[in-house]
This record gives sequence, structure tokens and C-alpha cells, in this order.
Amino acid sequence: MIDLKGVRVGFVMTGSFCTFAEAFAAAEALRQAGASLLPVMSEHAAGTDTRFGSALSHIQRLETICEKPVIRSIPEAEPIGPKHLTDILIVAPCTGNTLAKLAASITDTTATMAVKSHLRTGNPVVLAVATNDALAGSAKNIGQLLNLKHYRFVPFGQDQPTGKPTSLIADFTKIPQTLADALDGKQQQPILLS
Repeated sequence: MIDLKGVRVGFVMTGSFCTFAEAFAAAEALRQAGASLLPVMSEHAAGTDTRFGSALSHIQRLETICEKPVIRSIPEAEPIGPKHLTDILIVAPCTGNTLAKLAASITDTTATMAVKSHLRTGNPVVLAVATNDALAGSAKNIGQLLNLKHYRFVPFGQDQPTGKPTSLIADFTKIPQTLADALDGKQQQPILLS
């Protein structure tokens, strides 16, 4: 069992709605490992009803797991770094849109502001990729972020190679170990799953 007792984790969810069940399970696993979670949701994650559930039900679920209100705006996310609210931050799921914005240092969503603010402290950011264009348009952004000092990735692989040949998804069950490794300054290996 991973021991994350006392670790303050920023838990950021963006709009890959089909992976929300796995993200919630990962948040629960982090709590069981002793972590304290600060919940953050992008505007799309917190404001869009889909076939995977209503926005309100997703907000309520994350708030129940974290026992804190979800941060849902740029002004609410901005103090994360200055107030040293997090030791590590995980974006799970991390969409291709968010990858592109992080790679280009664009800060126009709650999620990207949470990351930017957290990075002020020099602490690690972990990304759990979930995007249909990871081996197409998003590939360059993944490559760029892999080369930046404070970013780590949850190991990922193709989820449906024949039906969606450019899609990648992180193994959300590896989030606790990836965070533990990132806190030790390491990238969990292997990063590419078969």
C-alpha cells in the first residue's frame, strides 16, 4: 500500500467524461493512502451534462470524496501556489485541449490556472492523459511536456488501437504510485504500456 499520509494533492479534473469513473476511483484510492485532496474542475468538467452523468452529480461526487468544495473558477484557483495549498497536483483526466494549453503556457481555464499557480512552488504536476488525438495532434504537446522539469505522466497506452488508433489513456490505477514516485523526483516506469 502506498503511504501518502499528510500529502496535499491538488486533484484536477478536465472534460474527458468517459474516464470520470476511473478518476473518482483514483481520488478514493489517494484518500485511502492518506492524502488530503483539494478538488478542482475545469469549466467543462463542472458545467456539462453528458451521457456519463450530470455536472452536478460529478461535482457532488468529487466533493464527497475530498470533503471540500470544488474549485470551479480561475479566481478560486489562483491562490493555490501563493498560499502553498498543494504538495503535488494531478490532472486526471487530462484532455488533449488541456495538454495543448499547458504546453503553450496558456492559462485561460480553472484547470490551467491551478497548474500554473501550483508550479510557482516548484512542486510536481502529474498528468493522466485521456485523449483521442494523443498520437496525432496532441503528440507534440505530450513530447514537449515530457521534457519539462516539473511534469510527470501516469503510464499510458492505446485503449482501442483498431477503433481509435490515435487514442491514449492513462492507467488510472497507477496514479497513487506515480504520485509517490513524482514526490521522489522520478517518473514511474515504464511510461508506455502495452
